[in-house]
Amino acid sequence: QVQLEESGGGLVQPGGSLRLACAASRSLFTNYHMGWYRQAPGKQRELVAGITLGGSTNYADSVKGRFTISRDNAKNTVYLQMNSLKPEDTAVYYCNARIIPSFKSITGYWGQGTQVTVSA
Repeated sequence: QVQLEESGGGLVQPGGSLRLACAASRSLFTNYHMGWYRQAPGKQRELVAGITLGGSTNYADSVKGRFTISRDNAKNTVYLQMNSLKPEDTAVYYCNARIIPSFKSITGYWGQGTQVTVSA
């Protein structure tokens, strides 16, 4: 059974930091590439960051230098460290697991999402 459970969202002021975590079932984590996507109201879901089984990373241009994705194989968990947050980062963030090592398409398994709100 596919299980992805996100945590760590919340309200933060501009310039602040948050760390999202996504716990996955063991069978999923050891066989799938992992990513974080986000969807703001009225907008399409978009890639934030992805990390392959081999550890290669991929970031949206809008978050490069501010966000870092990582995976802890011992804990079956993928993280998204978000620094220097901006109001435009406000969205629901979704954890994703996929077979293909490309993050361009909206495919694979999804968590339930966690809200991130950046506001003064």
